[in-house]
Amino acid sequence: MDHFWENEFIVTAGYYSVSILCIVVFLAVFELVTKYRNWEEIKKGNISVAMATGGKIFGVANIFRHSINQHDSLLTMISWGVFGFILLLIGYFIFEFLTPKFNIDKEIENDNRAVGLISMVISIGLSYIIGAGI
Repeated sequence: MDHFWENEFIVTAGYYSVSILCIVVFLAVFELVTKYRNWEEIKKGNISVAMATGGKIFGVANIFRHSINQHDSLLTMISWGVFGFILLLIGYFIFEFLTPKFNIDKEIENDNRAVGLISMVISIGLSYIIGAGI
């Protein structure tokens, strides 16, 4: 049975499955912390929400990419991926805090594409920094 878990196809499928599951869970967490409903706004054609959500998906996937590359066990990969997600979430709150003149969530909900774009770039950029650290 040990040979089964050493098969590269099985290992890759395991990393893939766990990463997808984590992305879904983390998107649910982001849904809870934002004031808008991501998928309802995307369904309505809100480009800003789509960009911000896409940045979050890319960011989490990039964090897991680095975690898979740097760690050799599934449990360690998950642990570092969760830690990276927490750092990305903190980055979201810092972004909100550093813009006291307007509310990021309201601007994105109102389809302010400039805010949606910068939110996307911040998520992606932070994911590279977080990934390099893990």
